Amino acid sequence: MPTPESEAFLAKKPTVPPTFDGVDYNDTPRLKAAQDSIIKEQWVKSMMNRLIRQELQKCYYREGVNHLEKCGKLRERYFETLPDAKVRGYLFQQQNYIPGQDNPVGQDQVSAGLDRRADGIMATVPAKVAKEKGDDRL
Repeated sequence: MPTPESEAFLAKKPTVPPTFDGVDYNDTPRLKAAQDSIIKEQWVKSMMNRLIRQELQKCYYREGVNHLEKCGKLRERYFETLPDAKVRGYLFQQQNYIPGQDNPVGQDQVSAGLDRRADGIMATVPAKVAKEKGDDRL
């Protein structure tokens, strides 16, 4: 197994950031590299969450009735990493990409959106997208 400082390790290390920022969709190799990078990043987060969960299980078993006092830091860390633990894929980010933002659908965009009923379903529509489409109901 290569060490972290070896050339073999550095050769396998991804050089593409896990985002579609600056990727030309007509350039297939760069698009596939960005997709792979996003998937790898999601898997790393998922496996990190799994390791924290296993340590938390060991702590619960080891501490018994005192687990609420002794395992609090692990429990908090597990709950912090839990929202990113699922591997969601890249298609949503790729299809809903807005140039100039690192995270295509981030909290800024959701908080700027407004709720609207469309056929009985609550939909969040970003204000910027609605303005571009000429929606004057804002």
